[in-house]
Amino acid sequence: MNAITNINPYLSGNFAPLSSEDDFAELPVTGRLPSDLRGTLYRNGPNPQFAPRDGNYHWFLGDGMLHAFQIADGKISYSNRFVRTPKWEAEHKAGRALFGSWGNPLTTDPDYVGKDSGVANTNIVWHAGKLLALEEGHQPFAVDPVTLISENYVPLAGEAGRFTAHPKIDPVTGEMLFFSYGVGALPLSAGMVFGVADREGMTTRLDRFEAPFASMVHDFMVTRGHVMFPILPLTLSLERAMTGLPPVAWEPGKGARVGVIARDQRIETMRWFATDACYVFHVMNAWEEGSRLFADVMEYPNAPLFPNADGSQGKPAAAILVRWTFDLAGASDKIHREILCDAAGEFPRIDDRRAGLSYRHGYFSRNSRNEPDVRFDSIAHLDLDRGREDFYVLPKGDVTSEPVFVPRSAAAPEGEGWLLAVVYRGHENRSDLLVFDAERVAEGPVAVACLPRRVPFGFHGNWRCLD
Repeated sequence: MNAITNINPYLSGNFAPLSSEDDFAELPVTGRLPSDLRGTLYRNGPNPQFAPRDGNYHWFLGDGMLHAFQIADGKISYSNRFVRTPKWEAEHKAGRALFGSWGNPLTTDPDYVGKDSGVANTNIVWHAGKLLALEEGHQPFAVDPVTLISENYVPLAGEAGRFTAHPKIDPVTGEMLFFSYGVGALPLSAGMVFGVADREGMTTRLDRFEAPFASMVHDFMVTRGHVMFPILPLTLSLERAMTGLPPVAWEPGKGARVGVIARDQRIETMRWFATDACYVFHVMNAWEEGSRLFADVMEYPNAPLFPNADGSQGKPAAAILVRWTFDLAGASDKIHREILCDAAGEFPRIDDRRAGLSYRHGYFSRNSRNEPDVRFDSIAHLDLDRGREDFYVLPKGDVTSEPVFVPRSAAAPEGEGWLLAVVYRGHENRSDLLVFDAERVAEGPVAVACLPRRVPFGFHGNWRCLD
């Protein structure tokens, strides 16, 4: 494997990839691991196998690498593996990068133009007996839940060929709801697909529709009875790309739209709501009360990490937690927006048993400096019933991943359980797994498992209980 140089900030420090796949049988633990914490925390993130072909590397583009912390009987083991997609296999065999950034055909090896460039690098979910590595340009990719050995694509999205990194699993029906964007004969189009897979993993619905404009739609909202698709002005443009301008760029003049449809209705009944330009990567939760829908989202004033449509540098921005309200009984198409928490943060999570339902407890990675920086130094807990935020600030130089909630038991009340987060120790250049009592986050971790090396900054993770 070749050395990857410091081409840009996303290839240096703890963004830099690992070259090794390791197994650590038992991590040293300080404090006491809860005896009822039994299962595996999986994490996924970009880890490019080779230096980028065109030098234009973006954090979102690296090959997927999975990290698994297996916990049982007061002990923790760790392993990591690349997700061996067809792209990874082809490049591994060639010994070099073959694909241009964002699939750019002008910088892709001519023999690989139009071939599978999937990286499966964003999320990892358990559904219908399969562990699925996800990103938003290709179908889910299955891996073995114990060994992390790569298996193959699971074609849930059919001919759409694309999936989301953020499907929603209904805690009542067991269904997995998903969507695809950029679907069409040409890439970067406004075509979208809404799909549903039942609890057995069989696709039961695939509906095509056109968005108001082509947008990068990273997440969406699902309640017990409705689905909401945010079409925000981080736009896609093949025409722009062909002139040398960015294919994905911030274009605020288009405003923001959200399509709303009842889950039991035809796609043609979708109703569009509007608000001022903003961007949302991640949704905390959504639910409904009577004729009103609510969605709590981490809202940016503009899309970070991406340029403007003219190629100029985008403005740094931080997200805050905002509640969107949709009045289905009213005549207005306007979305009401209310700030719930003005602390800079990202990667919102809940007790997933309340997904699509009203909820009380939320968690997220927080920036105590209130700066537009993805290196979050705090873990926050929101009690929405009490209107209270508690948070734990890490030592200076440390950075947390997305926190993942684990209920104490299947029957435990909402919020009663544990919060798990992988933390990079900046002064030691390695990582730890922190375990918090989710009801007492501000008191600090009850247990810390120490890794002998670092886990690169990644995106999302999920918990699977031990069978």
